[in-house]
Amino acid sequence: MEQVEGLHHVALRCADLEACETFYREVLGLPVLRRWAAEGGGDRSVWLSTGAGFLALERASRPSEEAPFEDTPAGWQVVALSIPRADRRAWEARLAAAGVRLARRSPFSLFFRDPEGNRVALSHWPEEG
Repeated sequence: MEQVEGLHHVALRCADLEACETFYREVLGLPVLRRWAAEGGGDRSVWLSTGAGFLALERASRPSEEAPFEDTPAGWQVVALSIPRADRRAWEARLAAAGVRLARRSPFSLFFRDPEGNRVALSHWPEEG
């Protein structure tokens, strides 16, 4: 049976991405793992290494510009659990069988909400699925 392997990453939506990056980099000493460009320039996301996983700092957008899964302007966005890429389809079937609706899919992750509405993801980054 498919199993979660560990905590993959935690994402934080930031009203001031640059200030958050400076804090986590300079105060906590987390090195930059990867940057994701925003349309029109700048960063939309900065990933900071935490050793076995990472902290994803995501630029918060105004609510009118957000996708349905991104309905919080700032704050903790998602807790992502690590899964093997090979188990992705089995996890999709398991979630569907449990009545869990996927809010979004990316090449690396499956996003959904828990019964309290908290955002959860199953991720196999950096392997595309």
